[in-house]
Amino acid sequence: MTETKDGSLARRIDHLFKAVQPKGREYSYEEVARGCEALTVGTFSKTYVWQLRTGQRDNPTKRHLEALAAFFGVPVSYFFDDQVVDDVNSQLALAAALRDSAVRDIALRALYMDDATRRSLARIVNEISAMQRGPAEDGS
Repeated sequence: MTETKDGSLARRIDHLFKAVQPKGREYSYEEVARGCEALTVGTFSKTYVWQLRTGQRDNPTKRHLEALAAFFGVPVSYFFDDQVVDDVNSQLALAAALRDSAVRDIALRALYMDDATRRSLARIVNEISAMQRGPAEDGS
């Protein structure tokens, strides 16, 4: 089994399904299978994709991992390297946040602020976030 920082290969694949949603919803197993099949030579069934995502199968071939990585737009090392997982997941979280129009509006407005104003805005956002989390969650 391919162990990962966050538990398993299945968890990493599941995270990709949840985080990479250009159609505004999770890809179906059929869409992933067809997309992976188009990226590689050979077959790739929706059942096999489901088995990998749920941990029923946990030893895919190099070709299958390369196809999954290409389909979801991540490096193959995402399935093996904890630092790559952290980096890619941060990028995916940012992309998901920017799909929200209010977040996108704030980010675009901040783009035109000078550095000092952006730092002030970041402090304000951090303070509001800490207030929303409450004393138990922010270490107070």
